Amino acid sequence: MSLSPHHDGSALYVPEQEPTLGQRVPVFVRAPEGTDVRQVHVRTTGDGEPRFVEATVDRRDGHDVWWRADVEVRNPVSNYRFMLTGTTGYRWLNAAGLVDHDVPDHGDFKLVSHAPPPAWARDALVYQIFPDRFARSAAAAGRTPPDWAIPCDWDTPVIGRGPQTPRQFYGGDLDGITERLDHLDRLGVNTVYLTPIFPGRSNHRYDAASFDTVDPLLGGDAALVRLADAVRARGWRLLGDITSNHTGDAHEWFTRALADVHAPERELYYFDAAAGDGEVTYESWNGVRSLPKLNWGSAELRRRFATDPDSLLRRWLRPPYGLDGWRVDVANMTGRRGADAYTHEVARLLREVVAQSRADGLLLAEHGHDHTGDLDSDGWHGTMNYVGFTDPVWSWLRHENPMHLPAAAPRDVSAPRPARGGDTVPNFLGTPGGVRRRDAHAVLATMNSFRSLVSWRSYIHSWQLLGSHDSARIRTVVGDAARQEVAAGLLATMPGTPVVFAGDEWGLTGSNGEGSRTPMPWDRPERRDAGTFAAYRALLALRRDTPALRHGGLRWVYADADTLVFLREATSGAVLVLARRAAGSPVRLAGLPFGGSAASRPAGENAYGGAPALRPTVDGLITLPADGPTFQTWHL
Repeated sequence: MSLSPHHDGSALYVPEQEPTLGQRVPVFVRAPEGTDVRQVHVRTTGDGEPRFVEATVDRRDGHDVWWRADVEVRNPVSNYRFMLTGTTGYRWLNAAGLVDHDVPDHGDFKLVSHAPPPAWARDALVYQIFPDRFARSAAAAGRTPPDWAIPCDWDTPVIGRGPQTPRQFYGGDLDGITERLDHLDRLGVNTVYLTPIFPGRSNHRYDAASFDTVDPLLGGDAALVRLADAVRARGWRLLGDITSNHTGDAHEWFTRALADVHAPERELYYFDAAAGDGEVTYESWNGVRSLPKLNWGSAELRRRFATDPDSLLRRWLRPPYGLDGWRVDVANMTGRRGADAYTHEVARLLREVVAQSRADGLLLAEHGHDHTGDLDSDGWHGTMNYVGFTDPVWSWLRHENPMHLPAAAPRDVSAPRPARGGDTVPNFLGTPGGVRRRDAHAVLATMNSFRSLVSWRSYIHSWQLLGSHDSARIRTVVGDAARQEVAAGLLATMPGTPVVFAGDEWGLTGSNGEGSRTPMPWDRPERRDAGTFAAYRALLALRRDTPALRHGGLRWVYADADTLVFLREATSGAVLVLARRAAGSPVRLAGLPFGGSAASRPAGENAYGGAPALRPTVDGLITLPADGPTFQTWHL
């Protein structure tokens, strides 16, 4: 298989990654030598009007012809795509790839002139911690469990579904996390993300009763200071989790609003007229009455949540806590209710406040489905890329004969259970029938569909994850360590921010979100898969030590039902990645960017997986190994 003309928006093709409004930016497209490309134009739509600029040949490097044109950043988000003309006519190259038919503008490449995300986020390796289940300090034994809780020993099995699920209380705390940071250091991460730490009436704490203090069950404000200091001492970052869509029904704002129809807090929520039986009705998250929905049409809410000098958004970003940013829970629903459509206003407001509070603060949105319409503005820096990464990876590596497992549920344990079947496993999205097994062509099409509708900037600053506290664990989905290694390899080598959910590195299991919130088996080595930990550690080190994997572009090279091959390319070099879910036929490729003449091209040294070096023939052909499941990378 040979390579096609390519552009992806990365620094190799757009050297100016942080353009300003009005700037003229050079963009490049590469066409392999011998490709039928005689002329190249760049089509833009500044101020809504199509314009064409003719590109010129910038250079030839022995493999490719590089064409260049300058594009004006006319609007905050400026679209562009390439028209490639050959002997048989023209084709379009947009963010979805090369096509021989006319296409709408929404799939164009994008230059974004809004203020960029913080620079540190490009190199982040995130570790997600669910505080109740990570580790207990000695002080935890002296705390009295609250009235809502069912106290559990650390080895008590997690109940994945039912009324007891949110009430199981294991007593993990922030000092316990501080004491276990050496584990994170050995793993190789550099950013800690905590799910909510404010008081609530559940173990997940997404039903906040206050935003003014850290839950005393976690050690209180002082414990957060100790953790933040320890994280900073290692040169790492610490992220919090905030619920912008709702509070808990025990929150002081809501209890005041409920008690007095004239209270100023009343406008912070959506109250309906009293029902005939006197019951007060109000909007809540997915109908869960314990999670009343916030009304972002309220100026008072915007003041308390964001703009006030001591708002909850600001105070935890300042010393002595110094959080480095927020993951925003249910960002997709925030500000949306019927005719109300405040989501983009809220995202813009929160980003402005975060930037005012600390210039290098990150604002990352939770989004479980199509996030493409909510990015590329001056709001969220990125999203949790469940639909563009997690689900397609699950569907490709899904075990062929999974057990009959209950479908993953969100935090509402009363949510209806999707249909089950003998060939399905849980799906974070709750799709009826669960995750269907798909071949690599469908997986690649899914990934490209979502990637092509956002800018390269938004794509690389979104979180790529194999699972979280809201989904089944990757080991349960794929069924064995070999396929989990392939999944972890994709996590570590594809663009975007890798996120590891605590326990995945030991191969822990769980069939739904709640069931995956497994206590870390610190004192149970028999429950820990040392081989999986070693794979994660090596893959994260590869990511950390290879600039092309952190900052390079993405060029898909080959796909068959069981195989994915791609290149990560930067000015510093290139990495070839092979992912196989099963053994198959050898893959033969031509035109890869080896240096030197055809007779003297060097070998591509294996960087992960242990396969032999790649030695091209005099015709430039290489052959990739056919065993599987396997994950291999080579430096070119």
